[in-house]
Amino acid sequence: MSQPIKQSFKTEWYPILLLLLVIGFSFWSYNLLPNMVATHWNIQGQVDAWGSKKFNNLFFPGLLMSVYLLLTFIPNIDPKKERYTEFANVYLIMRNAIISILAIVFGATTLFNLGYNLNIGAIIAGSVGILFLIIGNYFGKLKLNYFVGFRTPWTLSSENVWNKTHQVGGKAFIILGIIIAVSPWLKPITALIAMSIGFALMIGVGVYSYVLFKKEKNNK
Repeated sequence: MSQPIKQSFKTEWYPILLLLLVIGFSFWSYNLLPNMVATHWNIQGQVDAWGSKKFNNLFFPGLLMSVYLLLTFIPNIDPKKERYTEFANVYLIMRNAIISILAIVFGATTLFNLGYNLNIGAIIAGSVGILFLIIGNYFGKLKLNYFVGFRTPWTLSSENVWNKTHQVGGKAFIILGIIIAVSPWLKPITALIAMSIGFALMIGVGVYSYVLFKKEKNNK
């Protein structure tokens, strides 16, 4: 069976190396961690949930491995898998960015639980914001498929609607990424308003795809 994105040392060395580093860091840190570790922080950056170090050090490496395998396998079962050859490099960049963010979150939270004075809220928000910036920068290069992008009934029914929606959607992702990255430094009410605006933009992209679809249908 032909692969829409062919795996090779060039495409896989980075995520595999990252996975090995995370597994190694998990083993190294396990005996140094307290039995109960912080697992969640609220919007003010305060710890509001705890869990066992065994779960923490198994969950994140397992999650990273699962996400890597899932994102590597998904193109093979997409009904439009032949389109992935048109944006293979973009897809791999997005996949590696997602895996990198998970590794950063695990590394930062583990270091925090080892006693390092880290602003976890700012690190996680900044990392997620950067992820959205990366995704937004490449969104316009995605081609019609069933797994990656704004998959509304209207974008999936028209190549033109798909392309225009993702050009606008990329800008929305960039704006939302900036909002997420700076939110820890804002007053809670200001951050909430900014986040609401960001998510409203994402909903607006969906509405935009519907408007484009209706306009195209009427023109036909």
